Amino acid sequence: MSYRPLLWLAVATFSTGIDGYVLAGLLPAIAGDLHVSEALAGQLMSAFALTSALAAPLLGTVTSRWEQRSTIALSLGVFVLGNLIVGIAPSYPIALGGRVVAALGGCLLNAAVTGYVIAWTPIRHRGKALSFVLGGWMTATALGVPVGLALGQSNWRFPMILVSVVGTIALAGILLKLPRLHLPARTLAARLRPLAQPRLLAGLLVTTGILCSSYTCFTYATLILRPAFPAEWMIIVIMFGYGLASMLGNAVTGRLADRFTPLPVLTVILTALLLNSLFGVLASTSGVLGVAGLVWFFAAGIGNGGAAVPQQARLAALAPDSAPIVMALNGSAISLGSALGGASLAAGSSPYGLLTVAAIILAITLVLHQVVAKPS
Repeated sequence: MSYRPLLWLAVATFSTGIDGYVLAGLLPAIAGDLHVSEALAGQLMSAFALTSALAAPLLGTVTSRWEQRSTIALSLGVFVLGNLIVGIAPSYPIALGGRVVAALGGCLLNAAVTGYVIAWTPIRHRGKALSFVLGGWMTATALGVPVGLALGQSNWRFPMILVSVVGTIALAGILLKLPRLHLPARTLAARLRPLAQPRLLAGLLVTTGILCSSYTCFTYATLILRPAFPAEWMIIVIMFGYGLASMLGNAVTGRLADRFTPLPVLTVILTALLLNSLFGVLASTSGVLGVAGLVWFFAAGIGNGGAAVPQQARLAALAPDSAPIVMALNGSAISLGSALGGASLAAGSSPYGLLTVAAIILAITLVLHQVVAKPS
């Protein structure tokens, strides 16, 4: 099948990917310019996460019966506006407000885009289609983030403007090229009914665990890796490598989820992520987080990039007619790890201690996944 109509959705996820990842490499510059601590600067990502967690289910429910292209365009416009506010913010409170606005658009955008792909694509091609669109997010880590970090060396605000420009281009393409899509006519009560399934709710908690463990470390990756790689260009190259690793994981699992079923693919990924996290803990406690740190970071990129497609395909299979609401709930789990990481640092944890936090979360998540995976 042709993925050409989905191209502009991939561009939209590219813009959200830059936004989601580039701030992690600019925390020292943001902290210095806005006269706050690095932990407080990291809360710009946490504010986005918390707003998304609270707003995504509500917005997903309210808009579940809207025409989907219009929902995507509106949410992308709000996301672009929020990033413009951050890019010109003269103070930390205004930047924080901009992050909240961006989150209101971004959380609905991610849910609407995924819901559109699920509804538009035949089930036998769903994994590849999700991989294609979510590939925009992964490509952002490989290309957009290094470019954004390079721009951010002169001024951290430039990457925020870059996000707005890319988002505006995506918005124009969506309005001009993306077909309209109306979901099957169902009452709101019918769309909400699948949320009463314990298996679905437990599956959403698996998403929370995967992404919470990921963002706990990634948000503060600069602080974790900088002692071994102090030069800015090293961090940019490392972020580029992480992006390539994420793209690889995303591309491979999209095809595996179609060839097999999402469940065993996700089991393998979760197990590998846990083992890699334990390796990172061992390397950090042994004081050898140099080359070993790169192995841990890039392997995490493969696993984190690879987990998205099978998990979303699995949730969609549980409630195909309620995809916008389910994906909104799924999206509310995406960035909670940045808040947890910031809280851990504020409580006195070292950046290396975040690896232990992530490993504990993954261990709990793997157990939960095994429980959910058992036949009912």
